[in-house]
Amino acid sequence: MLEKKDIDLESAVLIGVITKDQDEIKSKEYLDELAFLTYTAGGEVKKRFSQKIDMPNPKTFIGTGKMDEVRQYIHDNNIGTAIFDDELSAAQERNISKILECKVLDRTNLILDIFAQRAQTSYARTQVELAQCEYLLPRLKGMWTHLERQKGGIGMRGPGETEIETDRRIVRDRISLLKEKIKAIDKQMSVQRGNRGKMVRVALVGYTNVGKSTLMNTVSKSKVFAENKLFATLDTTVRKVVIQNLPFLLSDTVGFIRKLPTQLVDSFKSTLDEVREADLLLHVVDISHPNFEDHIASVEKVLGEINSGDKPTIMVFNKIDAYQPKPFDETDLIAERTEEHYSLQEWKKTWMNRVGEDNALFISALNKQNLEDFKKRIYDEVRDIHVTRFPYNHFLYPDYDYDNMGEEE
Repeated sequence: MLEKKDIDLESAVLIGVITKDQDEIKSKEYLDELAFLTYTAGGEVKKRFSQKIDMPNPKTFIGTGKMDEVRQYIHDNNIGTAIFDDELSAAQERNISKILECKVLDRTNLILDIFAQRAQTSYARTQVELAQCEYLLPRLKGMWTHLERQKGGIGMRGPGETEIETDRRIVRDRISLLKEKIKAIDKQMSVQRGNRGKMVRVALVGYTNVGKSTLMNTVSKSKVFAENKLFATLDTTVRKVVIQNLPFLLSDTVGFIRKLPTQLVDSFKSTLDEVREADLLLHVVDISHPNFEDHIASVEKVLGEINSGDKPTIMVFNKIDAYQPKPFDETDLIAERTEEHYSLQEWKKTWMNRVGEDNALFISALNKQNLEDFKKRIYDEVRDIHVTRFPYNHFLYPDYDYDNMGEEE
């Protein structure tokens, strides 16, 4: 159980919906993830609410009866925050805030808050601020509701509108400024990437909290921040790695997540240039997570959006030490054996077998299980790319000093 005894946690309730596009099982999975996001942000979930509904209510997201139930629980238990699993419109957020009389957040707002906490470098902070400004712009009106309560009054309506428009103009100007700043940093980073020579580039990609940074630390013997929380790493880290006598560049990138806010996808696409320019992708998967197949699909979707879906990719199934299949009662004649009961050996015979024996690796980065097989596979792939890129050096000078190849002077 996740606990934080040393600091005060902000109490929160979670609200989700069950629809024709999101059944009860899927809704529970999303709320589980939302609970982990809440914990990562510094909150404690006191209760979850879900409602079966054809489509979210355009005014209050959930129905009147369920909203009354949530309001009563918040009032009786002194809850400070209500978090909705889907993105709320500006109008929905205003309406719900009036009813619940507490802080109202949606999944997008929560993820933006985590990103703001995690951003360490100037570049990451700029990207997060841009995403926050784009999220804030259509919601500014709700911040001026104090003017609505003053019915009429000389000079009240006009200045009120002026204040809102002034704020919008300030935010729009800030967005333009941040975009220019990101463009300038992108140009600088592009020059840095060009200065690395023609070394083979390998990028770690995957869902958030699958162990990319731990794997990076193990392989490169560096100290990239790693923690059992979502979005522990926002900034792309690049390290030179040497396996046997062959050097290459290994980059650790920001993790993906389902229902990733549009604002973050747009502002962080520049960070993913390391992925776009990589020669080889290592798609790291937490095989111990019950929904790892959904995670794979989410990552592949984002890779497609940044035109990297067809890059050479090796599937790296991590955390095999934590994998525990669900026990199956052979004596139960009614029960059906499903994927959740599969052993690792059985998984290897499924679609993973079609990926190719060499392209599906099973490791534990934390316990260093099967790390030698992993390194051997990466070495073979990098060497093939390297030989294609430097055929002259390979064939005429087999004793070429690879360790100093491609370094900046």
